[in-house]
Amino acid sequence: MVKSVENKQTVIMTAPSENEQQFFAEVTTILREGRNKANIAVNFAMVETYWNIGKRIVEQEQQGKERANYGDYLIVNLSRHLSGTFGKGFSIANLKNFRTLYLTWPDNSIGYTLCSQLSWSHIRLIMRLDNEKARNYYINESRSQSWSVRVLERNIRSGYFERLLSSQKTELPAAELGSTHVTALIKDPYVLEFLGLPDNSAKKETKLENAIIGHLQEFLLEMGRGFSFVGRQFRVSTETSHFYIDLVFYNYMLKCFVIIDLKTRKLTHQDIGQMDMYVRMFDDLKRGEDDNPTIGIILCADKDETIVKYSVLSENRQIFASKYKLVLPTEEELTVELERNARYLREMRGNEDG
Repeated sequence: MVKSVENKQTVIMTAPSENEQQFFAEVTTILREGRNKANIAVNFAMVETYWNIGKRIVEQEQQGKERANYGDYLIVNLSRHLSGTFGKGFSIANLKNFRTLYLTWPDNSIGYTLCSQLSWSHIRLIMRLDNEKARNYYINESRSQSWSVRVLERNIRSGYFERLLSSQKTELPAAELGSTHVTALIKDPYVLEFLGLPDNSAKKETKLENAIIGHLQEFLLEMGRGFSFVGRQFRVSTETSHFYIDLVFYNYMLKCFVIIDLKTRKLTHQDIGQMDMYVRMFDDLKRGEDDNPTIGIILCADKDETIVKYSVLSENRQIFASKYKLVLPTEEELTVELERNARYLREMRGNEDG
């Protein structure tokens, strides 16, 4: 108990009661919610203002379209005027961003569906994408998964959306990529540059596993929606033998276990057979009554499409083989990789149709 003297009055201060603590918590929640609503309102007004400025720039440019380089001339002079009137924030680059904002969403749909939940920094990254389906995907994921600007930028640079599409045997609409369909969560390749490991295939699998555990949060983000970590070197025992699975996760959206086998070399048919056995064992010994069938992912340094084509992978919808990359690929490297996957999937579809 503490005595505080103020204005010659003695105030006895005691520890707050349980009722008072509840009161404090409720007021704190009210304040946080109020501040959050204020931030949302400010963000909405700011981006809507930028959209309207962009619209006026485009309209004015169209009026002077007969003049050479009128658009650049207009933005330079507007930047000088606004900077002199309002100060910072109206550079030539920013005004061009406002114009891009309007040209990307000319129907103002952004003002009511996007601005209230995404920051201007998010929007600037997304609006530079040419693919409308990709833009819609990154908008939905950034909102629903609360991606930070850093996570969004990393996912765009690593071709997150394109890697999901490359794993589909049929090209799913962007909206379905956010669904709970199994193949909507499998990527090829997985990009694990955050592990900080050298890009060579001679390292031991235990080193790769240790690095993943050490960067588990980043790995879960790369895996996608709904994953939670269950264990490493997870033991599954039969009457005669013990088996150890490298990594085990549970996906609460799919309501199933996801087991991962790490291979720091090229995929072999023995790896596929082993994973097939692991999935069957896990379903028999660990899967709960309410769980969906277990998914198995072989994460390998490289894979032979011939082995994939003529193995159970071509028919089994619960087992997948995906490559991993330890460095962030360039746009050209990623394009080559995805085109190769697309050719393979077209061949697979052709065989199925035949």
